[in-house]
Amino acid sequence: MKISKIRTRVAQWSGETAPLPPHFCTNPMDLLALPQSSMKTFTFHGWLIVEVESDDGQVGIGNAALAPLVTKQVIDEYLTPLLIGADPWDIEFLWQHMYRKTMAFGRKGIGMAAISAVDIALWDLLGKAAKQPVYRLLGGRTKQRIPVYASRLYSTPLDTLAAEASRYKAEGYKAMKLRFGWGPVDGATGMQKNIDLVRTVRETVGDGIDVMADAYMGWTLDYAKRMLPMLEPFNLRWLEEPVIPDDLRGYAELKSYHSVPIAGGEHESTIYGFRELLEAHALDYIQFDTNRVGGISQARKISALAEAFSVPVIPHAGQMHNFHVVMASLNSPMAEFFPPVDVEVGNELFWYIFDGEPKPTDGFIDLDDSVPGLGITINEERLAQFKVIE
Repeated sequence: MKISKIRTRVAQWSGETAPLPPHFCTNPMDLLALPQSSMKTFTFHGWLIVEVESDDGQVGIGNAALAPLVTKQVIDEYLTPLLIGADPWDIEFLWQHMYRKTMAFGRKGIGMAAISAVDIALWDLLGKAAKQPVYRLLGGRTKQRIPVYASRLYSTPLDTLAAEASRYKAEGYKAMKLRFGWGPVDGATGMQKNIDLVRTVRETVGDGIDVMADAYMGWTLDYAKRMLPMLEPFNLRWLEEPVIPDDLRGYAELKSYHSVPIAGGEHESTIYGFRELLEAHALDYIQFDTNRVGGISQARKISALAEAFSVPVIPHAGQMHNFHVVMASLNSPMAEFFPPVDVEVGNELFWYIFDGEPKPTDGFIDLDDSVPGLGITINEERLAQFKVIE
């Protein structure tokens, strides 16, 4: 089997989008005190689809959501020439070839997103060739079903927030995650509003549900240190991305307080980046995203390394490439799940592009033993709602 063709398409959403109110979610742009909702900078209304075809007609599917137009160009110009004619079973060699070829300008960010998308497609292709689900190629099942947590609960009016949290509890979720709406520029008043969000969710769902909270890189170390004592009474399972990803020392300091567990890694890449985080004792939970971190080839290595440090891995986002990694790792106790909603931030676009994504029953999902590869297909009819760039 040889790789005969690589096709990349960017699907840009052309339909209606839900407006984002101010303080919808903290983020790194907040410190600049922009006049409009800064979260617009972090919307993802385009998606990259990658298809790797073999000479026997099988096709593996991968994807990336970060800067899809530029990521597509990296694949087309730099990665595709390396892969055409290669044996996809040499997947470790192919990953190293892509990584080392793009090292001068890649390593993290867009370059690694491109490698991730191709690597995911290659694993999907291998699963289809072997007639096995990808998680079996990674070691098989470590759990009968995957517990998932409902991940949304943006900063909305408190009665709306309570109703959403109550709905997730009624649907059987045993864990859910909210977003903070205020950061350092909002002062002490904003801190109280953040606590109101956490208190509302905790009082709505009770003590028998895990609650997590995400600052999405929007706080400073000083602000996070002031927030930690205020958050302690609510027994959060973790505080996510309290500072920017480059502030490794800040993560390590916050974790050292042992008051609220610290999670991060969504914006880190490769086993080398996570080795630094683990050696610095910077995280209680690792949250790489397989389509950013270097694909499945890197995700499985990081999961093994984290297991040696006894740091659980709970990947960022849902999607099948993350679910297969979680299924095959005993060190991954659960997965994130984005409930299908109208298009707003853009995290939900994969529901519109791909078929085959599982939906939870009583807070659990399962993967089908009989479906080879990742188990997703591209919904070509629904792509009519997008502007598609080849």
